[in-house]
Amino acid sequence: MAIGDPIADMLTRIRNAVRNRARQTTCLNSKVCRGIAAVLRDEGYIDEFEVVEDGRQGQIKVKLRYGPKGEPILHKLVRQSKPGQRVYRGAQHLPKPLQGMGIAIVSTSRGVMSDRKARTENVGGELLCTIE
Repeated sequence: MAIGDPIADMLTRIRNAVRNRARQTTCLNSKVCRGIAAVLRDEGYIDEFEVVEDGRQGQIKVKLRYGPKGEPILHKLVRQSKPGQRVYRGAQHLPKPLQGMGIAIVSTSRGVMSDRKARTENVGGELLCTIE
């Protein structure tokens, strides 16, 4: 089955797994999806991820993170830039979800990074998603 938007597919799989209190989920492997998973790991929203080869495209196994009482860390994942309507922002115009407590994930010319890192490196790009 062909996936038209692998980023939205990845975010939906993570969103559904958190809603079901699953410990891990699998997503399709792509360079952008690996970048998003790396940002989520670096920012503390997931425990870890690993790429599993299956002879085709491969898959990313994402291990989700929960609080000490089992409450989810990820509350709201919103896809901002879509294939039908791309959203680009400069470094100074990137959103600050939850007044800086959440993150925005940006695809820049230097790779996929969080909004904080993009501001410090002064690069803008495509606003992929926000996490609150």
